[in-house]
Amino acid sequence: MKDYDTTVAFLGQWGRFQLIFFFLLCSTIVPNGLGAFTLIFLTDVPSHQCLVSDTNITEDWRKSIIPVEVKLSSCSRYRLDVVRNLSALGYIPGRDVNLTDLEQEGCVDGWSYSKDIYQSTIVSEFDLVCTDQWKRPFTTLVFFLGVLFGSVFSGQLSDRYGRKPVLFATMAVQTVFVFVQAFATSWVVFIVLLFFNGLAQINYLSALVLGAEVLTGNERVLFSSLGSCLSFAIGYMTLPLFAYFLRDWKSLLYALSVPSVVFIPESPRWLISQGRVEEAEAILRKAAKWNKVQVPKTIFEDCNVTKTRTHSKEQYTVLDLLRLRSVRATTLIVCLFSLCVGYFGLSFNAAQLHGDPYISCFLAAVVEIPAYISSWVALRYFPRRLSLVGCFLLGAMPLFFIQLVPEDLPNLSLTLELVGKYAFTTGISLIFAYVAELYPTVLRNTATGICMAVSRMGSCISPFVLNLRVYFTFLPYIILGALAVLSAFATLFLSESFKQPLPETIQQEVTSLFYKIEQS
Repeated sequence: MKDYDTTVAFLGQWGRFQLIFFFLLCSTIVPNGLGAFTLIFLTDVPSHQCLVSDTNITEDWRKSIIPVEVKLSSCSRYRLDVVRNLSALGYIPGRDVNLTDLEQEGCVDGWSYSKDIYQSTIVSEFDLVCTDQWKRPFTTLVFFLGVLFGSVFSGQLSDRYGRKPVLFATMAVQTVFVFVQAFATSWVVFIVLLFFNGLAQINYLSALVLGAEVLTGNERVLFSSLGSCLSFAIGYMTLPLFAYFLRDWKSLLYALSVPSVVFIPESPRWLISQGRVEEAEAILRKAAKWNKVQVPKTIFEDCNVTKTRTHSKEQYTVLDLLRLRSVRATTLIVCLFSLCVGYFGLSFNAAQLHGDPYISCFLAAVVEIPAYISSWVALRYFPRRLSLVGCFLLGAMPLFFIQLVPEDLPNLSLTLELVGKYAFTTGISLIFAYVAELYPTVLRNTATGICMAVSRMGSCISPFVLNLRVYFTFLPYIILGALAVLSAFATLFLSESFKQPLPETIQQEVTSLFYKIEQS
């Protein structure tokens, strides 16, 4: 019996259907690059100090009311009632009064924020500073928790109801909630809306699986590596451009809520797995008409459809990833290397690479272009397993060496960190393509959803890992590097999928597993 790729080979390579499908599917991913790291700008902290609204003090006292530590204090001022009395008596600060002897108080009247970089952020809007500064990393956590939950449930929904409905539903939810966020009147309302926005960010997952199932051969490899990833990078690189010209948080959200509406067919592979062979054939006949090629009278006559129909009514859930012996070990290893703390840690830390946050974000985005090209070359010509191991080790080494760099060589530290970001970006591009090839069709979207969910756990904890630098400057780098080395070791135990057909059923996966055991 012929596998799916062989059966649909009559369509040819890169016909009109494949080209249009490729670019339309890529267009649905661009907004994800815009939205994934928007919080870099939305939660950035402008320079700020206590607001002094009292006009009954002299200009000298107004300039001196903020204590000078290393720089002007952001969270305290000298007691306003004391300063008001001293000003009324005509005392000059620093000459008649020793400022260090004055009692201090918090910013009871609020804060004044610099507008040199931003007109406003959610930090200045909701005063997420000083005693409320914990709300900033918590905001990022809420967003990625939304992505995490969305990844888990969208995979199961997509495997049950189809790739296309879930893709369009999540795109619609994403558009609506990004727009509504701009009308949030409090931080609590904002993070509730942000959570639902995160739930919808996983349209990337449905698009990735849909592309992996509709496209075949080199088309699939190109989409899984360059197509999807470069689309994400284009959005990522555009983000600092939007943020530079739209320097208040509401305008930025309005711009990011512009919807992307396209028409994309359902996955014929998924339709076959559900026993809906006629619908799958109709899609392929239309594709053949677009490509101007002749269609066999019965497309799936020799394809393994009977076995698929037998199991089409059997529904699989995320629990089957651990319950089924043939995929349990794979799932545990996938969950380990999918954590991707290194990628997200270096992505969020990139905001500190340069004094200008717009340049910082752009540098972090630009380095992803050669990374995605490298992943495409690796997927095209090299075994998946060894390529991924190489990415993990290449990402870990600069993080271990960065602590040895002298302080007077900041550019070398910058280079090492960007090399790490390059390696982890290449790796994360390989991961999702690799995972899609490891699982059968009936579990592929669920497995990829779990992979993305676990990767979002990495994004959730990465801001807190970065905060460990208060205990030891290089501790975050050591942790990120150690996790990468552990992931590289675990990856060695996975099956190789290079140049292997995608498994369609659980039975094919079990047969493949026993064959590999016998071969070893």
